[in-house]
Amino acid sequence: MPAGQLLAMEKVPLGPKFCKRRGWPGEPEIIASIGYKFYKSHEPTSLNGSKFNQPRKPRDNYRSSSPDAIADLLQFFSIMDPSKITIPPMKDLTDSNITANVNIINSQSPNKRLEYLLTSLVTHLHDFARETRLTTEEWMAAIQFLTSVGQKCDDLRQEFILLSDTLGLSVLVDGMNHPKPPGATEGTVLGPFHTHDAENFESGESICSPGKGEPMLVLCSLKDTKGNAIEGATIDIWETDDTGNYDTQYPGRTTPDCRGILKSGEDGFWFKCIKPVPYPIPIDGPVGIMLRALHRHSYRPAHIHFKFQKDGYDELITALYARGDPYETSDSVFGVKSSLVADIGKITDSATAEKYGMKLGDHLLKWDFVLTTETESKELKDRLAKEALEKLGSTAKLENGLPVAST
Repeated sequence: MPAGQLLAMEKVPLGPKFCKRRGWPGEPEIIASIGYKFYKSHEPTSLNGSKFNQPRKPRDNYRSSSPDAIADLLQFFSIMDPSKITIPPMKDLTDSNITANVNIINSQSPNKRLEYLLTSLVTHLHDFARETRLTTEEWMAAIQFLTSVGQKCDDLRQEFILLSDTLGLSVLVDGMNHPKPPGATEGTVLGPFHTHDAENFESGESICSPGKGEPMLVLCSLKDTKGNAIEGATIDIWETDDTGNYDTQYPGRTTPDCRGILKSGEDGFWFKCIKPVPYPIPIDGPVGIMLRALHRHSYRPAHIHFKFQKDGYDELITALYARGDPYETSDSVFGVKSSLVADIGKITDSATAEKYGMKLGDHLLKWDFVLTTETESKELKDRLAKEALEKLGSTAKLENGLPVAST
């Protein structure tokens, strides 16, 4: 949806009392005459970031000057009018025919990608219930669990993302949407603690304030798949302090720490930070209850996060993991890949220490990052999508590399 377009489905008037309680007029004509609540789409950041999946918050009510937006709103109310919708007759619904009937009802949208998603979701969800013989008690427990996940979310925490991470969904979605050819740096989960307030640093500066942990120098190159240096890329970096806490986990946080943004040059980029340490993901909510019930630990291996952006290149969200970490092979969010496991050494020569303003014995990490172009990534993604659907026996057609419902 283009920026600035009305997100009408955020609140649906269900009657005069509902409208009054929610601050909505009762008729679309009134909305058109006095303006409407406008919702700004938020860019995702993190579990503890300031923007990740916040509830969309209304700006001040104002008189819209956009006829298109008003038309969108009136069209929405028209669509919601039952007298203007052709609904197939549904009678004698049973556990054996309910799936087909729900899919028929959901097949009226002009958005064929949406129809495909909902058809697949309903089919798999119903088959899950049939396969497991889901009990009423288990169904209610699942609803209560998801409700508690939502209740745990706020402006600084997104428990649903944490749930996705711990179920392996996050790394699956990333892998499908950002496939990498051989030789390119693999991606991994964004993690729950990325923010959008990191400060800009020059290469060679420290992204950590003094006393946060054991000093470490990180020297990196940045190239394309043909070996050419990539200059001018934006690199977003973040990590915990030596207690295993991100800056956003401290009450009263006023400025970012142990995070920063750099630009790549012909010789790559380099910065000072601290040696990463392992840490537990938040377990004081429903995700923690789930992990305990499954007898799973909550720890992540020591790592540093990186996010690369450059026009013409596929965005890379990745991390480097410390080799030999006790949780290297049992990451609670399934983020570790063997190609991202790095050796952390020591600075042993005076020349290197002097050149970069470090001390002998400080930690040292060297890494070569390789980005793919948007064209390379799209071609690979489209090919893999086609192959995956063929393996599943699907006859769905592809639009922009994504399967959609047949017209």
